[in-house]
Parts: sequence; structure tokens; C-alpha cells
Amino acid sequence: MNRIMEFLNDNPMIMNVLNLLFLIVVAIVVVMVLLKLEKKLGRKLLANKNDINLRFVESAIRAVIIFVAVQWVMMSSPITESFGKVLFQGTTIIGAIAGFAAQPVVADMICGLMISAAKPFDIGDRIELDNGTAGIVKDITLRHVVIQTIDTVRVVIPNSKLNAMLVTNMSFQTTTRSVHFRFNVAYGTDVERVMSVIRKAVESSPYSIAGKPTKNGGYEYGPVYFINYADSSLVMATTVYFEPKTPSEVVKSDINTRVNVALKQAGIEIPYNYVNVVMHSEDK
Repeated sequence: MNRIMEFLNDNPMIMNVLNLLFLIVVAIVVVMVLLKLEKKLGRKLLANKNDINLRFVESAIRAVIIFVAVQWVMMSSPITESFGKVLFQGTTIIGAIAGFAAQPVVADMICGLMISAAKPFDIGDRIELDNGTAGIVKDITLRHVVIQTIDTVRVVIPNSKLNAMLVTNMSFQTTTRSVHFRFNVAYGTDVERVMSVIRKAVESSPYSIAGKPTKNGGYEYGPVYFINYADSSLVMATTVYFEPKTPSEVVKSDINTRVNVALKQAGIEIPYNYVNVVMHSEDK
């Protein structure tokens, strides 16, 4: 043991390298512990609240923990101390280069802060962007927002780009969404019976809810109306209400399928356009 100590004292560079490795190991352990504690705390705070502010703060805390750990290692080792001073205290040239290289990162962080403050959407909201991207907001970090599309693909959009887009929020400050349906039935059909069949089909859907306000402060399913005479059919219409987080495509598919089956089972004709071609032959 004494020989080892003497050898290390005679070779300060090796001693410094070992010291640096020790500092790195300590920093990694501390960072892992802090990140684990932060993750547990974040889960408790976000357990029943999909708040975009909390998500952004959680991401910022992680970045700060890692930054402080790296700075501590750099400034605590004789090998990296001088480099650490240049890196973290900076010179005009290094600062200019770093600032130029970090422009996209800084822009994303600032825009992420702006999104977090303005809260145009929350985690779990269904949004649509002006570039056609539509889906459920899954997460926000210092750099980007994650959106899950209808086919479960996750799209990662930088905060700076998303902040410049037009965002349509289907869930903004509302407890329900709605979609309008029209159904055509043949002339001569019992209108009251058709209304009843469509109403029952809509109410049987697991996605439809009673969302139309009533005079007494309650809610009911949207009524079915006979709204028009088409060229070859009677036009029935209704509004279906559903939860904001449910994709409208899912609701449309389910309601259309149920109404189609219900009309067929009730023996109600769904008309379609057709053309009769009459050909005349000329006797020569």
C-alpha cells in the first residue's frame, strides 16, 4: 500500500487521472440518484394532472442537474480545471462561437417557455397544426413537443417551429366535442321511425355522450332532425357529442357503421343514384 502511495506521489499525472475518474463516478451516481428522485416526484405531481407547465419544469430540472454535475467535475479536477474555466466562464471568442452554435437550442428553450406560459394546449389535448399534423399531445421538453398521430406514430416537433404554427385545439377549455352527421333514406320512409332508429344507434355507441345542454341545466343526446328533400332521398341529420380526447375519425367510423347496420336491420332503404340508359334501334 505504501509503495502504491509512493508511486502515485511520484507520478502526479496518474494521481490526477484517477482523481478525475473518481469525480466522474461520483457525479454519475449523484446525478442518477437526483434524476430518480425527480422522476418519482414528477410522477406524483403528474399522476392526475396533465399540466404542460409541470412537464416543462421537469425537463428543465433534469437539464440543470446534468449541467451542474458536469461543471462540478470540470472545476474540481486539476486536469480539467483550466479548461472548465474557459468553458464555463468563457472568453469573447468561445462565447461567440458557443452562442452561434447554440442558437437553435436557445430558440427552442425560449419558445418552450413561451408555450408553457401561454398554454395553448395541455398534455392529452387533441390538436391539429397548420401543416396537417394532427394527434394527441404526449409530452413537452426543453427542445420539442411530442404528438401521437391517429396511427400511433409519434411526431417530434421543435418548440421554435411549433410556436410559429397555427394550432387548432379540439380540447381547449371544453369538456365535449361534437361532429355533425347526415343520413339519406328513401322517399316514402316513415320519418318518425327513421329518427328513432338513428337515435338509438347513436346512443348505443360507446363514444357518444349526452352533451347537448338542456334548459334545466342537464345534458342530453343531440336530437335527430328531418332537414331536407334531396333529389332522390330524405335527409336526416344529428349532432353527436363525444369526449375531447377521442379521435373524431373513430367516432365517425363507429356512428356511420352503427347507423348503417341499424337502417338495414329495420328494412329502411338507403338510396343511391343510378342511371337508366334507353337505347333506340332504327330500322333500315
